[in-house]
Amino acid sequence: IINPCFCVLRVVKFRRTGESSRSEEDVVSGEHEIQIEGVRTELEPVELEDGAAVPKEFANPTDDTFMVEDAVEAIGFGKFQWKLSVVTGLAWASNYAMEMMILSILAPQLHCEWRLPSWQVALLTSVVFVGMMSSSTLWGNISDQYGRKTGLKISVLWTLYYGILSGFAPVYSWILVLRGLVGFGIGGVPQSVTLYAEFLPMKARAKCILLIEVFWAIGTVFEVLLAVLVMPTLGWRWLLILSALPLLLFAVLCFWLPESARYDVLSGNQEKAIATLKRIATENGAPMPLGKLVISRQEDRGKMRDLFTPHFRWTTLLLWFIWFSNAFSYYGLVLLTTEFFQAGDVCSISSRREEVKAKCSLTCEYLTEEDYTDLLWTTLSEFPGVLVTLWIIDRIGRKKTMALSFFVFSFCSLLLFLCVGRNVLTVLLFIARAFISGGFQAAYVYTPEVYPTATRALGLGTCSGMARVGALITPFIAQVMLESSVYLTLVVYSGCCLLAAVASCFLPIETKGRGLQESSHREWGQEMVGRGSHSPGGTRSNSGSQE
Repeated sequence: IINPCFCVLRVVKFRRTGESSRSEEDVVSGEHEIQIEGVRTELEPVELEDGAAVPKEFANPTDDTFMVEDAVEAIGFGKFQWKLSVVTGLAWASNYAMEMMILSILAPQLHCEWRLPSWQVALLTSVVFVGMMSSSTLWGNISDQYGRKTGLKISVLWTLYYGILSGFAPVYSWILVLRGLVGFGIGGVPQSVTLYAEFLPMKARAKCILLIEVFWAIGTVFEVLLAVLVMPTLGWRWLLILSALPLLLFAVLCFWLPESARYDVLSGNQEKAIATLKRIATENGAPMPLGKLVISRQEDRGKMRDLFTPHFRWTTLLLWFIWFSNAFSYYGLVLLTTEFFQAGDVCSISSRREEVKAKCSLTCEYLTEEDYTDLLWTTLSEFPGVLVTLWIIDRIGRKKTMALSFFVFSFCSLLLFLCVGRNVLTVLLFIARAFISGGFQAAYVYTPEVYPTATRALGLGTCSGMARVGALITPFIAQVMLESSVYLTLVVYSGCCLLAAVASCFLPIETKGRGLQESSHREWGQEMVGRGSHSPGGTRSNSGSQE
């Protein structure tokens, strides 16, 4: 019941660029009006049955429109996003980090227990990346066609099923096939970042996606601790089964997980998108923007050709090389770290290789407590990289952050040419891993931001697939080529990252301070016409309000 003499109305002011604010306007009888960032309209009172007057626009508030991006920015970061961060982090830790970390634990164990030659041990790692590479584009296509939540749920259940079956593999050929199928499911995990990014306000997006790296570190540390407890008593089969169980928890939490409102609007399901936005507003204790939600033009989703339109062609090709270099260098450094630590320093590797050649190829050593400790320290070294990237990514931009990360890694790789002691070697390796890890996360921030909703999941999926190509190739450089020439190996990694740094600088679009694009039919500059024009006083110009 509205008093005809006086009422207080809560109005949400929002800018199309994403900045938002809230205020309370006192509306007095005879001067009923509502202000929506640059739009000031005199409203005619509408007579209610009890004689009270209410502005006409409050009876049918559809004259102004807003997009999903405007609603997300107006609602802001709150309780809902905190919950979503935990759920997304759980997917990242259980379905990605733990399954990746288990490769470094399972391989030496099966090498000893089943007396596998070295090439079969290496194939156990490679087959997982083959599965990830072959499925990344498929999961991206499914997420663009049928929804982010759908693609993520299927990939998680797939990984859970074959992860548990891996623990019952009777022979080598069985576990090879089953681990390849696990890798096929892991290829869909990056879609959790797509879903996560589409619910984040612009100012919080980079920091939140970077903090997902913390869950990666938590997952790897948990896997190592689990291996310390399980391997001596229960063995590797129970380790595989127990490592897959956290995925079951995420599968249950998927019932709480909403579908992306951006996807719903793009697919024409406006009512579901509004319901999702109202749910977020309720959990965050914030009001919804006034007006009508704009339904984006329905368009084909998940089409590969959309990644190679004139506007995105160079971006796609450069990102593919950047992601390839990230995975090639990151996983290569992980393999090189073990080789360098066992040799003591770079200059000792050549003499050590001569000793190894004289030994039987089936000679093996089980992982010791000291080995697990080294794994923990290596994992913890990624935290400084996350903190540095978190500090600079919104200051210098996404492109320069990736370029800086690649350059530091390349510089540290060249310093390894010097015959340094073990302590200096450890410092250089940890700095290199910290920065290449931070560069990987910067790519995870940039990629969902640069592509529109229609191709966002596919774009991230194809980039992830190119990363798996790099991860698949790197064992042949870090292990096979290393036997021939240590310095040639270092030149390959250093040169690759130097080229990736240049590629980062040549990316045509900087996404710092930019909202997520909704449609691929309008280029960025055209999309912001009428949406980003502000008067010096902080309100939109008339041309902007008439969009």
